Amino acid sequence: MLKPRIIPCLLIQNGGLVKTTQFNKPKYIGDPLNAVRIFNEKEVDELIVLDIDATVQNREPNYQLIANLAAECRMPLCYGGGVTNVEQVQKIISLGVEKVSLSSSCISSPHLISQAAERVGNQSIVVVIDVKKSGVLRRYEVFTHNGTRATGLNPIELAQQFEKLGAGEIVINSIDNDGMMIGYDLNLMSKIRSAINTPLTALGGAGSLGDIQALVDNFGIIGAAAGSFLVFKGKYRAVLITYPSSKEKEFLLEKKSN
Repeated sequence: MLKPRIIPCLLIQNGGLVKTTQFNKPKYIGDPLNAVRIFNEKEVDELIVLDIDATVQNREPNYQLIANLAAECRMPLCYGGGVTNVEQVQKIISLGVEKVSLSSSCISSPHLISQAAERVGNQSIVVVIDVKKSGVLRRYEVFTHNGTRATGLNPIELAQQFEKLGAGEIVINSIDNDGMMIGYDLNLMSKIRSAINTPLTALGGAGSLGDIQALVDNFGIIGAAAGSFLVFKGKYRAVLITYPSSKEKEFLLEKKSN
């Protein structure tokens, strides 16, 4: 039976684990492999790891790091960062990663999605769309390169295009809500959900179990990805990796799991 998923999202910069706020001010959290070991113990549903340096620095994925992460991970792993061609996708999958995340490369080469899906199966292809409100009218717009490059593209139309090209899952990442712990952008998610049928995950804004509950109550079978909520604790954001207990998850998800 399909159920909503609660997914930690880890950001890697300069080989270390960081957390950003609105894609800025990265705060060092610790060693990514250690975080994976802790999440193993907490039996998380799935894990997303994004190298936020790779695309900006125009370099290939760090295959050694990916191999180390895959070897440690006891849950499905999605990796993204610096992936620009099908051969890289296939190599990452061969290292033991279940899903590969594509983002900026899909804007310049949309057919990378269909090519990668043909090579490794569309269930292994995840597309991340980074979205921010922009302009006087505060319209939703897609950004790339850690939120530094405006594309002028509408995220709803782009999600529809990516679905047609064979994306197995689409992650909508709210730049405005990133690290703010004010809740997901439910309005944005509603627009996307109404436009596509592809499995969908929300990222950006989770600050409590109530925020995850609100997402599940609104959309049922959906991925609830989170960063700050699962690595920080308290007013001063002390680093403490957490995850809902099995009882908490059961209570959170029981309404929409059938």
